[in-house]
Amino acid sequence: MKGLVVTIAVCCMIGCANNGGDSPGILNKEKMQAIMWDIIQADVFVEQFVKKDSLKNAQVENMRLQNSIFAIHKVTRADYYKSYDYYVSHTDLMRVLLDSLTAKGERERRKMMERHGGGPRSK
Repeated sequence: MKGLVVTIAVCCMIGCANNGGDSPGILNKEKMQAIMWDIIQADVFVEQFVKKDSLKNAQVENMRLQNSIFAIHKVTRADYYKSYDYYVSHTDLMRVLLDSLTAKGERERRKMMERHGGGPRSK
């Protein structure tokens, strides 16, 4: 009886101790973050450049870019969106993921500003 209680307790702890990506078929936080970063970059490119080109279909171009991103990261569209849905339903994990992406974006912005002479200036 005592062994059964310990077994159930261990199973419950394992089931509750999910830190993102430990679930079968769910991309881990680092891989998900890398893919999301690339997808965001593709979305920005489509928004700022492709939509202004009347010869291109922005939706088709965005889909093409996403397919390239999935191929680069060796995941399927289904795997990505299954993982995305998982992270959306686990707001604590999604918050960490989005905070990391925001910090990375800020670092990239600072680097770009420094390269182009627009960094912080001393008086």
